[in-house]
This record gives sequence, C-alpha cells and structure tokens, in this order.
Amino acid sequence: MENLNSIGLDTTKSAELAGKLDELLANYSIFYQNTRGYHWNIQGEKFFELHVKFEELYNELLIKIDEVAERILTLGHSPNHKYSYYKTISSIQESNEVSDGQQAVSNILSSFKTIITLQRTLLELSADAGDEGTNALMSDYVRAQEKSVWMYSAYLKN
Repeated sequence: MENLNSIGLDTTKSAELAGKLDELLANYSIFYQNTRGYHWNIQGEKFFELHVKFEELYNELLIKIDEVAERILTLGHSPNHKYSYYKTISSIQESNEVSDGQQAVSNILSSFKTIITLQRTLLELSADAGDEGTNALMSDYVRAQEKSVWMYSAYLKN
C-alpha cells in the first residue's frame, strides 16, 4: 500500500500519467490562445459565423484546461502553468495572426489531430494504471472532438 497515492493508484504510473497530462495541458493552452486569436482576427464573408464558432471553441478549451489541471492535482502532482514551458513541450505551435477563415479552420483541425492523438495515448496509460477517472475524461474528450473534427472538416468542403 505504500506505493499507492491518495486515490489508490500506483505512484510511478500516476507520475507518468501526470507528466503526459502536463503535456496535454500545454497543448490545450496553446490551442486555446490560438483560437482566441482566430476569434479576434477573423475577417471576410464568414466573419459572423466563424467569430461565434471560435468563441464557442475557446470557451470549451478553457474548461478542458481547468479539468486537465485538476486531474493532475487529483493524481497528486502539480500542473505546470508557465507559457514558456508550454512552448517547449507543446506539439501545437503558436499561430501568427490568422484572418482567413479557411486557414483558421485548417489550423484548428491540425490542433485537434494532435490533441486527440495525445488523448489516445493517455487512454492507454490510464487503462494500464487502472485510472478510471483519467480514462473516462479522455474518452469523453475524444468522442466529442471527433464530432468537432467531422463538422470543421465539412465546413472546409463548402
């Protein structure tokens, strides 16, 4: 029992999960800020439609950022909160100002691909650790984001 954390998970596996969740947190944080930039800078014929969609997305991302950070804390670790750190470990790169809707949606789809792939890795790690809490969270995220990918992809085909 001494190698178990406060929620009964192996401390070594929990540390590995927390590290991977920290990587997810970094990616979500960069994705969030990029999406705010798309919201602020969007121009053109689809302005009203995309301005609202980007705001919906960044609000969803903000909730996920908080949930991921809280999951790291639940596992007994501290989430990193520095953007300088996020930039070093995030696979999603900061965007330049993007005012073109097609480019913004394309960037969003690329970010979703990165996020979903990382969450699938977390699904495997959490299953191995017997961590139902992290597993359920990642499963819910993947399901919802796959639908978002379908919808944003459909937008690009207009």
